[in-house]
Amino acid sequence: MAVSSVGDVTANKYDLGAEMCPHRQVLEHVTSRWGVLVLIELLERPYRFSELRRAIGRVSEKMLTQTLQTLERDGLVHRDAKPVIPPRVDYSLTDLGREAAEQVRALALWTERRMGEVQEAREVYDARRSGS
Repeated sequence: MAVSSVGDVTANKYDLGAEMCPHRQVLEHVTSRWGVLVLIELLERPYRFSELRRAIGRVSEKMLTQTLQTLERDGLVHRDAKPVIPPRVDYSLTDLGREAAEQVRALALWTERRMGEVQEAREVYDARRSGS
């Protein structure tokens, strides 16, 4: 683990207080349960809110709204509200969001490819913990 020295204080690189906070927040937003799914889904195409909710599945309206607002605030998602009746709002990725989504998708694909090995490791671990 990398350690940095600030004056007389030696600090872990993940324990930099307010200095690291914005980076950690964005990482948490991008890798959150719903953030990952929203980003990956929006890689395919823009979605209306209800379409996106159906595509993701099992996400409450409140959580999807909060996730989209957070990703929009971070500059990853673009919200396009059209002044029509009934109102129409489309969500798409910004260039920054597309870059982040591609990274998240790569991680998701890696987990899919390696799930067999992960499952084997879990079984070995569980057997060792249960004394078998």
